[in-house]
Amino acid sequence: MRVIALYPGTFDPITNGHTDLVRRAAGLFDEVIVAVAANPQKKPLFNMAERVELARSVLANTKGVRVVGFDNLLVDCVRSHHAKVILRGLRAASDFEYEFQLAGMNRRLAPEVETVFMTPSEQEMFISASLVKEIALLGGNVADFVDARVAAAMAAKIR
Repeated sequence: MRVIALYPGTFDPITNGHTDLVRRAAGLFDEVIVAVAANPQKKPLFNMAERVELARSVLANTKGVRVVGFDNLLVDCVRSHHAKVILRGLRAASDFEYEFQLAGMNRRLAPEVETVFMTPSEQEMFISASLVKEIALLGGNVADFVDARVAAAMAAKIR
């Protein structure tokens, strides 16, 4: 049986922490679908199409990974892609309570789907898309936190 994992997020922008997690998950699952959420209430820097394209660009050479956009209920997205696993990243203990709540609600809505938590590599653990975005908006250098294509897209968007 093929096991497909769906990794949902806003990915505004996709960071080295995200890509680290996806690459490692690609070794565990038959396919990893990076599902870019519309999430307009977060006031993203990039629109969904731009975030999907950036993620596709950054992950293009990662075998077994596909990137899609979605604007519906997560469990409906999971079902539409025949995934059996929701993949979530945990950076710190502070993430756990919120993620635990989400996992419980998703289990209630879709009992056939499991949530799997992974942590990023130690060198990527402190990176958050919100912090990266804030650094870029304040004129800081984000080259250590995102792929060069993402850094260039952020610089162009902020100008």
